[in-house]
Amino acid sequence: MLYSDKVMDHFNNPRNVGVIEQADGVGEVGNPVCGDMMKITIAVDPDDHITDVKFQTLGCGAAIATSSIVTEMAKGMSLEEAAAISKQQVADELGGLPPAKMHCSVLATDGLKVAVDDYLTKHHREPISGEIKSADPNFDPHADEDDHEHDSDCEV
Repeated sequence: MLYSDKVMDHFNNPRNVGVIEQADGVGEVGNPVCGDMMKITIAVDPDDHITDVKFQTLGCGAAIATSSIVTEMAKGMSLEEAAAISKQQVADELGGLPPAKMHCSVLATDGLKVAVDDYLTKHHREPISGEIKSADPNFDPHADEDDHEHDSDCEV
């Protein structure tokens, strides 16, 4: 078995797809090696709890499944709790991921952390993660397709 039933469920029926208009925080991250891109938007209440979270993902099935599950995990959490979600917690919540797909769980958690940091920065507060950079807005996952072989680990 390559993927758990829960991974396949979240890939086939992703939850929280879309963008929150006028989001309180936005996180965009990407993996230039395989071309996966994620955008996570959050709505935050005055007590620093995430009241809504949505995602858009361009990537493989595992990238979609990890994006979906991280949005379910984060909803209702405080900003600190959401920023502390680890790649292993995401993988465990999905019933496991193949080792070659663990980078998808990293991308999902990074996207959420960037969204949390974006919210905090907009409110003149210290970012929690502080180390994760947003995706390059000029990044084109197909820019150098002629120059290298596609990473087969990112195929669905």
